[in-house]
This record gives sequence, C-alpha cells and structure tokens, in this order.
Amino acid sequence: MKVRFGPAGRPLGYRGSIEGVPKYLRVTEGLDAFEYQAVRGVRIKEVIARALGEEASKYDVLLSLHAPYAINLSSRNKAVIEASKDRLLKSLLAASWMNARVVVFHPGYYSGFSPKEALTSCIDALRDVITKAQDMGIKGPLLGPETTGKLSQVGSLDEIISMCREVEGCIPVIDWAHIHAREKGSIRDKESYMRIIDIIERELGDLVKNLHCHFTKVEFGDKGERRHRTLSESGYGPPFEPLAEVIVEHGFNFTIISESPLLDKDAIRMKDILIRTYSKFKRKEQS
Repeated sequence: MKVRFGPAGRPLGYRGSIEGVPKYLRVTEGLDAFEYQAVRGVRIKEVIARALGEEASKYDVLLSLHAPYAINLSSRNKAVIEASKDRLLKSLLAASWMNARVVVFHPGYYSGFSPKEALTSCIDALRDVITKAQDMGIKGPLLGPETTGKLSQVGSLDEIISMCREVEGCIPVIDWAHIHAREKGSIRDKESYMRIIDIIERELGDLVKNLHCHFTKVEFGDKGERRHRTLSESGYGPPFEPLAEVIVEHGFNFTIISESPLLDKDAIRMKDILIRTYSKFKRKEQS
C-alpha cells in the first residue's frame, strides 16, 4: 500500500518559490503529493515548470495540475467550447513540462441541455483534445474529469465514469466532498465509500486501485456544494476515518489531495489518521 497526501496549492505559511514546494512538503511536512493550481489560467513558464518537475522527482513528490475553472465543454456557445479545449491543451502542455500525472478539471455545465446531451458534448470535446494533444506531441499527463459538487455542473459519478470509459487517456478524479454534497450528505460510513468504489471498479476495473482523490469536509444546500470546511469542524461530512479504514483494509494506492481551507495541515492530519488506522489493523491481524 502506497498512499500519498498533499495540498491543492502552496502550503500555508510557505513563502518560497514554487519549485521549492516539493522539498518543503517532503522534508518539512512529510507529504508526498502536490496539486499545482492553474485555476485562474495556465501562466507558469516552461523553465519554472521543468524545475518544479525536477524537484518533485528528486524528493519523490507526485505532481498533478488543476486546470482553469473557466472550462465548459457543454456550452451552447461553440466558441466557449473551443476556448475550453484550448485551456485543457495548455494545461496538458504545462503538466508535461513538470511531469505531472494528471490534469484535473471540471467538465462543464448543463447549460439548458439534458444530462445526456451535455455528457455527449463533453465526450466529443475530450476526444478532440486528446487527438490534438497527440498531434502536438504532448506525452505523459492524463486528463482527469472531476466529480463536481453543484447540481448545475456536469460531473456526477456516473457521468465521470462514462467520460473515462469512452475516452482513452482519461482517468476519474474522485472528489469525495463533491459527491457528498451533490448527493445531499450520502457519505457517512465505510459502506458509503464502498458503494462508490464498487461502482468504479465494476465500470473501470483496476483504475480503482490508484485513484486520484480530493478530500475536505463540505457545507452544502439544495443546489449542492456551498463551501469547504476543515477536518476538525463538527457537523460537516464526509468523515475521513471510514475512508482510511477502506484504504487500509483493501490496500489501495490512492493519492489524496487536501482541499480543506487548511490545505497541507489537514493533509498531515489525514496522513496521521491513516497511519493510526493501519497500526490498529495490523494489531488486529496479529491478535
């Protein structure tokens, strides 16, 4: 079992260069994943991206990149779709410079389409992005459509699975908080997590063993996600402890990116919970 933890963005309190983040995460905090945030636009220079990748390799920190929020592959406006595909291509290129594993992105909005129509639009656009990336010689990073937290967004678990089943080069990014919010508080215990994992395994096979995940507690309402909450805040879900039990009992090799307002601090907390859970599991096995 190899589970990685890290923050979505610069660690809190870190004031150095972006290429210094992997050393800080590994040496100072004992973390080994980092999701570079390009959510306002892909602006990183090639020389910096390559330096970040070299440092990540040196300190064994797995990189991912979150693409811009301004992506909508199911718009009624064709220009919006083309601009969205261009942003994904720029994200893939930057991710290839830094040797990131996956480009995470939100697929789009229903925009007055039926869910089936919106999903078809996303799939067609992603196929085009993959083809253009190949034509550009971009190799390495995968596209990671993420489960989304608002009911207006394309990104239910079934929709994300369909994209990954239909488009080679896509892997699912499972945001547990988004599923929890979208399904009005559905994740409460180990059985809740296993329901989702069983669906992914049934539809996508061995991809389930190495999921790229986002985790935070979340506040939600009738329209889905409202805001992220820290792990220590009571009254919000989903709980992390049952997920830790599932990971340990099944030997999953998940990468877990903290999207809590406390970023790296809650990533460390989740890692500590997993270590304690593993220790309990081993003692139980030996007794």
